[in-house]
Order: sequence, then structure tokens, then C-alpha cells
Amino acid sequence: MASAPVLEHHVSLRPYNTFGLEVKARLFARFTSVEELRALLALPEVQAAEKLVLGGGSNLLFTQDFDGVVLKNEIRGLDIISQDQETALVRAGAGESWHGLVQYTLDQELSGIENLSLIPGTVGAAPLQNIGAYGSELKDTFEQLEALEISTGQVRTFSAAECGFGYRESVFKGPLKNQFIVTGVVLRLQRQARPNVSYGAIKTTLEDLGIGGEPTPREVSEAVMHIRRSKLPDPAQIGNAGSFFKNPEVSQLKYDELKAHFPELPGYPVPGGVKVPAAWLIEQCGWKGQRRGAHGVHDKQALVLVNHGGAQGQDIRELAHDIIASVREKFGIELHPEVNIL
Repeated sequence: MASAPVLEHHVSLRPYNTFGLEVKARLFARFTSVEELRALLALPEVQAAEKLVLGGGSNLLFTQDFDGVVLKNEIRGLDIISQDQETALVRAGAGESWHGLVQYTLDQELSGIENLSLIPGTVGAAPLQNIGAYGSELKDTFEQLEALEISTGQVRTFSAAECGFGYRESVFKGPLKNQFIVTGVVLRLQRQARPNVSYGAIKTTLEDLGIGGEPTPREVSEAVMHIRRSKLPDPAQIGNAGSFFKNPEVSQLKYDELKAHFPELPGYPVPGGVKVPAAWLIEQCGWKGQRRGAHGVHDKQALVLVNHGGAQGQDIRELAHDIIASVREKFGIELHPEVNIL
């Protein structure tokens, strides 16, 4: 029998957002099972309030106190639920740390998500925006997820096709936004190592680390962690939410026009056009390392906005808007935040 849910009032969210912003939630509760979540959603106070499901708080920018209920997802569990000679299905509770899941799969000698090592946040948040890095995306290994429908309390299973994955997108950020709470995710991973080292920085980092030949998944993971730590600040040391902006995609025609004016402009072919690195655009506009009092742009990675300590969310949002405006003016490209701004 599930214990009665505990609803707290006026709780500081500073420990629960990686920007380290001092904001409060009017109501706050944790849940560790589907049963506890159902019990919470049955409370009249919760039913009447705006709801925010919180995982690791690594993809959020709070610009004010949250005048609703924050539901902290703490559903745990890591299991191999089936396997054959080639693949294994791994199920993870939505409240597990994403990097913890990566480490678990490596311990089980499974391959497929090593390129996604050290991405902050929880398993439940990963499919919402189809996390990706270094040549891999969640959708590459995704099998299905389970999610509770807020209006009915029923748990539904979603296939990859039903999730509508795109670049940092899913149906849960679009048509089904705020309608479901992810409770578990199932991935299909390889039992025989098939490391993806197509991303240039991984190859060079493996060489720098003295790893030659065919690297193991764990060696690829080590290389990815090495790259991330060299570029991205640790939120425990300096408040940030990782990459603040998505890499924009432009038409081939637009890219060719820009390339004529900016010969150094990098680009990567994608279906329907060319993906341009947002960090390069921001750096060309002179933002890298810029500081405005307690907040600014990271000096090693222009995609990362940082809270040096004591910044307000509104200040960081204003900085983001100024960066977007300057990139639009210089290149005619519109940047869009990857971070959810509340």
C-alpha cells in the first residue's frame, strides 16, 4: 500500500535546478512510484494547480517563483528485462540519473548509449527532447516508454513512432505537452560492441588518450566524458543548464549564401538542409566569455550561459534574447532555446 503523499508549501527550488537559481514552488511533492503519483494527482490542491514535473532540473531556467505544484520524479529501477544473442532490453525508472543508466549499461557490457555519457538530468526527461550528443541520439536505441496520463491516471505505452522524435523534439513537447508524466523508459542495446566514433572529436580524443584500434564502449564513454569536462562547466561549480540553444538548420540555398560571405562557416548536411553550429554563430558575434555581473557566457563554450552566483533568471533570459538578436542581425538565422524557460 502506497504511503500518503506529502505536500510541502513554499519550497526553495535552488537545489533542484542546475542554474542554482533561488526561486520557490508554492507546492512541492516527491513520488517514487506510479501509485504515489496517482495519489498526489488525486489531491484537490494538486488537481487545481499548474503542474511541473521535475527530474534533474538540468534543462530549466526559472525566471520567477512557480505558483503551482512541482512534482519531483524519483521512480527508480534499472533492469535487463529480456535479451537474446544480439540485443538486450534495459528498463530504467524515470527518476534514475541518465548518466547512472549509461554506467549501468557499460557494467552490463552493453553498447548503444556510451556517446550520451555525462549528459545531466534524469531518464524520464531524456525522451521528451530526444537528447543527443557526439553523433548519437536517444531515438537510436529507444524501444518504448511508459507514461501516466494526468487526466485519467492511466499508464500508456508509447512506441518510438508514437513519440514523434525530431531534433531535440518529441510529441511530449508538442501536441501532448503537460498531458503525460513519464514513469519508465525501455532501450534496446547491443550485446556486441558497435561503437560509433564517426564524430571527429571522439576519434582525436581517443588518439590523445592513447587508445588505438577498435575502442570498447567504455573507452568511447571515457573519451566523451573527457570532451564534455574540457568544454562544459560542472553545475556543482558554476550554475548552468548545458547547451542553452539548439543548433539551427537552414536551407542549402541559405547556407551557400552565408558561406559566400563567411567562408569559415561550418555546416553539416541534414535532411532538408544544413545544420549550423550555434556555438560558432554566437562566438562570431563576440559573446564567448562575456560577463554581465553575476551571469554571462562561458569562456570555453559559447552555447553555455552561466550563473556565476546570485544571478536572477530574468537576467539570463535577457542575455539569451540579446544573443538571439545579434545572431539574427549578423547572419539572418534565428536561434531557439533548448532550455525550457518558465
